[in-house]
Amino acid sequence: MKNIKLFNYTLAAIFVVAVSSCDLGETPVDTATNQAVFGSESGLELYANSFYKILPEPDIGVFQEDDNSDLIARNGVDNYLAPNALSSITSTGWEWDKLRNINYFIESAETSPVATRNHYIGVARFFRALFYFDKVKRFGDVPWIERTIDVNDKEKLNAKRDDRFEVMDKVLADLNFAIENITLNSDPSTTRITKNVARAYKTRICLFEASLRKYHTNYNKQSTANAWFEEVVKEANAITGFTLHTGANQNTSYREMFIAKSAFADETILSVALSANLQVFSSANRRFISPTYGNRPSLTRRFVNTYLNLDGTSFTSNAGYKTTPFVEEVKNRDLRLKQTIRLGDYRRTENGVSVVAPPNFSQTYTGYQPIKWCYDERFPYDDESRNDNAHIVMRWGEVLLNKAEALAELGTITNADWTATIGALRKRAGITGTTLTTLPTVADPYMVDFYKGKFTNPVLLEVLRERAVELVFEGLRPSDLRRWKLGELFQQATLNGMYVPALGEYDLNGDGVKDVYFYQGTKPTSNTPGLAFVDVSPSTAVGRIQLSNGTSGEVLWNPGAREWADKKYLYPIPENDRTRNAALGQNPGW
Repeated sequence: MKNIKLFNYTLAAIFVVAVSSCDLGETPVDTATNQAVFGSESGLELYANSFYKILPEPDIGVFQEDDNSDLIARNGVDNYLAPNALSSITSTGWEWDKLRNINYFIESAETSPVATRNHYIGVARFFRALFYFDKVKRFGDVPWIERTIDVNDKEKLNAKRDDRFEVMDKVLADLNFAIENITLNSDPSTTRITKNVARAYKTRICLFEASLRKYHTNYNKQSTANAWFEEVVKEANAITGFTLHTGANQNTSYREMFIAKSAFADETILSVALSANLQVFSSANRRFISPTYGNRPSLTRRFVNTYLNLDGTSFTSNAGYKTTPFVEEVKNRDLRLKQTIRLGDYRRTENGVSVVAPPNFSQTYTGYQPIKWCYDERFPYDDESRNDNAHIVMRWGEVLLNKAEALAELGTITNADWTATIGALRKRAGITGTTLTTLPTVADPYMVDFYKGKFTNPVLLEVLRERAVELVFEGLRPSDLRRWKLGELFQQATLNGMYVPALGEYDLNGDGVKDVYFYQGTKPTSNTPGLAFVDVSPSTAVGRIQLSNGTSGEVLWNPGAREWADKKYLYPIPENDRTRNAALGQNPGW
């Protein structure tokens, strides 16, 4: 099965364990004989394919996770941040059916006569590690279960939750077993679990755990953080066979990874393969572009300001950067900016005709309109969920960033390390200068303020700058804020957009044609075709755009009230599950 991920969406399992979605205690029931499944390698392989459903579903995609972060202005406010919306009644995520499926497989495969059984057990334990990592991130303490539970085992069914740090030690053990026993080193299709996939995910998981132990001082685990940072570095160094994708054109090589139908195996470590022939799609275009279907996510100016100039200097060191209009501020910047949002030379195709496509204020709230995951063809992708570009869930660029952050936290990063990680990413982005090869020695005050003074180390701040720029819309930002204990940024980050010198018409891409008209009061008339009209009349109403100085200034978007409280670092245990097992207790503050 060369394209294993398609199994998850197109192939019905002919034998797998029958389980319910909530109860920890139902006994698995075979729909084929145990021997038929676990007595042959083909049976082990087919069963193991069912675990891939744990990976992110492509319809929603990792690309939508960052909508709920400090970098993005979006339509409305998610229940996670809306005042009084999250509670034990509304909380979700306490489902265990996928774990029972994995544990039943491990139990049965351990007695299999198949010589390669440990490879498949390694795959299963990799997915168990992912399953538990997500549960621990969401709920903290959770019950560790590594065997199927009999329906009559009241003691286990009514047990308390296990300490999250003990559970993470077991997650690490599962990852190490997977790395040691999975026999497949690489996969040209980038859709199968390999040693390198397990190693790459280990760098992500260990980095999260290390940061949480360091910055969430209420746990009193700071002394154990460095051991986890060291695991990140060790595993990143062990990964082989990958490089940064460069392509034929530096102006497109970064973005082409995210709109390719088949993932580029030079950088992609794991992807979900989609297929128009098999009717397996994502909804990337609709979720980014449709004014009604998705969240209409738009980058904030606060974040766009962090993109470097091409010469490696900080954009915020430019005189007058605060009042620089959009058409000027995007010039001579990190080439990833023009490959992440619509800039002056961006074009789309409509009915086979290439058309100029400036930022469209009927689709964006800030003017910084994303293109990273979106096809350039309008039809049918903007109106239907028909994207079949590969859904990347792990790549070499992230591994380099994980390693660089761990080294910076350990204080052991060298100029050579910098050149091979941050410098390499910036070089691909067209940036020049000493920033490619030399560790920074002075903290950028804009970045210090960006992270609320939490970080002052100049090296770490530049790693974090690079992490946000390189990985935006890849689903990691909310977890980053939580592990750094910077949850207040979910609420406090300014949802600002491009600078508008005065009311009136503006050309956003420098082609001589006006694209947007900012006005107050009565809507003006204009003969310009396709002109977007934006009413910035004074208002405190939800869903309105304002200018920071009234009739001039930065665009400000009001999605509605956002609320942060430290108890939100963990979700509440759902009330229905606590009713079934009172011993679960509840997370602090809920």
